[in-house]
Amino acid sequence: MDARKIVVVVEDVEVARTALQWALNNIIRYGDLITLLHVYPSTPFKSKKKLRLLRLKGFQLALSFREICNSFPNTKTEIVVTEGDRDGRRIAAMVREIGASTLVAGLHDRSFLYRLVMAQNSVALNLNCKVLAIKQPIPLTARTTSLQDSSINMDFSQIEIATLSVPEVPPPKIQYQICPDPSAIIWRSRQSRRTRAS
Repeated sequence: MDARKIVVVVEDVEVARTALQWALNNIIRYGDLITLLHVYPSTPFKSKKKLRLLRLKGFQLALSFREICNSFPNTKTEIVVTEGDRDGRRIAAMVREIGASTLVAGLHDRSFLYRLVMAQNSVALNLNCKVLAIKQPIPLTARTTSLQDSSINMDFSQIEIATLSVPEVPPPKIQYQICPDPSAIIWRSRQSRRTRAS
């Protein structure tokens, strides 16, 4: 089996850690490479000290995510910390540059996925990979009460955003012979009107 490249978005929210743990338990195989990607916001003032501080905080956050990965055997991880926007365009560019097969992100109210969907029509085409958005699970007591209140109020813990593509089916071929035996064709010549009149 080929090693896959899986990018996990590092954010300072609990659902991002939950998404990493879910990925480690459910989709990571031996030999897969996990890239912990943190994009810190760019500042309009471009103060070197402020940028250095943001980069350092992002790297420390990514190191805390790496500690979660280290608790699982045979995980290969790398850390990428870069400057970018809050709309997710920098994350999309990094995912394409890395050549990831899967993007794992925690889904919360301020998630970049919402802004990326608003800016781009197709997230999967923009990222060129599968996108797994993991939502923080609801506690069991809250889940049972919400299901009793409404039969359609359900919570999914995994959402895959992808476009559906229907393979083209060629029309069925009609089998017939164009000219089975050329000598079997009987040519009939029409009598000309002059010959009929005489």
